[in-house]
Amino acid sequence: MKKFVGVLLGLLSAIGGFVDIGDLVVNAQVGSRFGLSLAWVLVVGVIGVCVFTQMSGRVSAVSKRATFEIIRERLGPRAGLANLSASFLINLLTLAAEIGGIALALQLASSVSYLLWVPVAAFAVWLIIWRVKFSTMEKTVPFVGLALVAFGIAVFLLSPDWGELFDQAFAPSVPGSEHIATYWYFAISIFGSAMTPYQVLFYSSSAIEEKWSPEKIAESRRNVIIGFPVGALIALAISACAAIVLFPQGIEVSSLSQVVAPVAEAGGKLLLAVVILGIVAATVGAALESTLSTGYMLSQFFGWRWGKTRRPTHAARFHVSIMVCVLIGIGILCTGVDPVQVTELSVVFSAIALPLTYLPVLIVANDRQYMGEHVNGPVTNAVALIYLVIVVAASVAAIPLMIITGAGS
Repeated sequence: MKKFVGVLLGLLSAIGGFVDIGDLVVNAQVGSRFGLSLAWVLVVGVIGVCVFTQMSGRVSAVSKRATFEIIRERLGPRAGLANLSASFLINLLTLAAEIGGIALALQLASSVSYLLWVPVAAFAVWLIIWRVKFSTMEKTVPFVGLALVAFGIAVFLLSPDWGELFDQAFAPSVPGSEHIATYWYFAISIFGSAMTPYQVLFYSSSAIEEKWSPEKIAESRRNVIIGFPVGALIALAISACAAIVLFPQGIEVSSLSQVVAPVAEAGGKLLLAVVILGIVAATVGAALESTLSTGYMLSQFFGWRWGKTRRPTHAARFHVSIMVCVLIGIGILCTGVDPVQVTELSVVFSAIALPLTYLPVLIVANDRQYMGEHVNGPVTNAVALIYLVIVVAASVAAIPLMIITGAGS
């Protein structure tokens, strides 16, 4: 039972990180425009996020230092502050996207405008962080979020041509209606949505909140290996649903209602209700993670007391910063900006910012002064260095591809 409960943090990271509003939108967009020809990026992304998250959790468990403490120590105050500024702004954008995602999901369920749901969603996120125990959060959100397996059920109910789907996935090609630059832009988008830095920051900070010791490393590895592939399979099912229903008709996804349309076609209102429940849970989980991550990064960098497990009176600046960030998220959405567009931008900028957090963690994971006998092994290092090249390449290519393709339009 203890091992089963231990997996829940990994599932929360997967459901709230790997399958957030970014993955819902981007994977459906890709499926509707490219079929499953970008499924290989999900494989690259899930391996990368497993390596990054496991490294980050091990560093926290052994060194007792959180990610942005390490960034300040390794990069120095000035470079660290530049890193913090970029990461913080991208995290705010992600936070706004996740709150907008909750509001859009509630709009699907109620037909009430998402703008009216934005303050309700934001208040719910803040209230959960303020009042709900961390252990309760990690036990509840994953189970409800797993309702997203309805996308997988929908794939089978749609009775697709499996041969065609396998051809798309294992012999990828660019459709004649798309440009090669657009193909690679969406590849970076999927990669960015799979390896969003906030989920790794949440995971490593949670390890400190829960007082992990080096003995917890094996459990941490199990959490990651089980949790994130579950999220990747759900993301693949989202893309497959769009590839089966929307791709042949040339319908491009531009709203959350189009994301769930294949589910409604496959299983009617009942399956649609299940998947909407899963979307609400997944976006709430992601909003909780991204909100806490904003407080974590500020507090860790500036040396404030921090932690969801601390009373607000004992970590006042941490809790105030969370409240302010939620209010900023509401402000961004109340300008009338399309939450889907915010989501699209957040995943691309996540890819741009990824090297800023990945490199310091990789360096410390190889530092015996911090890690002792728990430094990276040769296999982990080989894979981690390959991914360092990939994340830097994605970061460098993201802006030029965004300009060339008009953000994939």
